[in-house]
Amino acid sequence: MSKPINLYKDIATGLLFTTGVFGFMSGEFLISTLLFGAATIASNMDFSHSFKA
Repeated sequence: MSKPINLYKDIATGLLFTTGVFGFMSGEFLISTLLFGAATIASNMDFSHSFKA
């Protein structure tokens, strides 16, 4: 982890995944599916490169 942005991404991914697990265990299948999808997208996005138009 060379940059703080990676730490924030890891924290966000972990929170989304953990919340999705708890949602799945409580029977909220739609919400847990959305949270797992958001965790997957957040873990695959690369925020370290700046975008130029």
